[in-house]
Amino acid sequence: MKFSNFLFPDSRDPERDGIVIDETLREAWLSDELGIDVIWLAEHHFDGICAYVDPISFAGALATSTRHSKIGFAVVQTALHHPIRLAEQLALIDNLTKGRLIVGLGRGTAYNIYDYQGFGIDHGEAEARLDEAESIILKAWNGGAFTHQGRFWQLKVPNLRPRPYTVPHPPIIRGASGEASLVELARQGRPFLMNVQSLEATRHRVALYRDAMRAAGYDEPAIVRNLDLSWVWRNVFVAASDGEAERVGVPLFEAMTRSRAELRDRIYAETGERIAVPHSDLPAARASLAHGLLRGSPASVAEAMAGIEKLGVGGVIASFRLGPMPHEVAAASLDLFMREVAPHFRG
Repeated sequence: MKFSNFLFPDSRDPERDGIVIDETLREAWLSDELGIDVIWLAEHHFDGICAYVDPISFAGALATSTRHSKIGFAVVQTALHHPIRLAEQLALIDNLTKGRLIVGLGRGTAYNIYDYQGFGIDHGEAEARLDEAESIILKAWNGGAFTHQGRFWQLKVPNLRPRPYTVPHPPIIRGASGEASLVELARQGRPFLMNVQSLEATRHRVALYRDAMRAAGYDEPAIVRNLDLSWVWRNVFVAASDGEAERVGVPLFEAMTRSRAELRDRIYAETGERIAVPHSDLPAARASLAHGLLRGSPASVAEAMAGIEKLGVGGVIASFRLGPMPHEVAAASLDLFMREVAPHFRG
């Protein structure tokens, strides 16, 4: 099983944005040194939830300062980008990294309507923009002149330069925040990025994905290959003992989930607008202490990871820096994970 670090650095104070960005660079370099398989980057705007905001620019900074880890997006909010500009930027990063790029594309946030408002994009168009943009990017990467007459873009492209380093192009993976999108990816024979879920929900969704691929006519080797290319997200805190993990990690996780909920409620109170999210009787795993945070000693965290490994999913996207967590605390957790947890699942 592969392990990765999802760099999702929170900065509540605008005066500290530069400091947090510098610390995030150091966390990326440490990840590369410790043998992390992939460094994943997020995209969120205006609220400090992700201090570096622009994963494309930040990936450029990592492209020549890391040597081993792949660089992935989880995800690029594709609706906010012009597809030709994005195709050029991704091709350049693929060349700079000599093929260490994973292109994670998604509709974008399901909560923060201001991400769309700030870019002048109707959030109701996000899914359609994502689909059209991906088709344009693939056309551009295939080389040669082409025209495109679509709903959102009308283009006459002479030839994209540079071409991607990876032939025919870097791997593209989609985020799947709900069961419907997961099933659709299965029908298309595509791997997935799954958001934070309980182990029970993850098991159910992986089974659903397998069934949907079988129903679409894919054989078992194809299903196994796709699952090996798929990733599930977990918040992780490793300490010397279970007690220390509870004492240090739990308050920081709770502060993170509380501040994000308060921010969304404040924006709604100020604007009266909110993206409609499908109702569920189950509490969101991402905000649930029982399911949203894997924490404990190396042995306890390894036991939790073993449960994920049994599902056949290829990798875990681990977030180590949680909300207001100091950089040094996150770095210690990451170091302990890679030295005492990851080796149980390697080789």
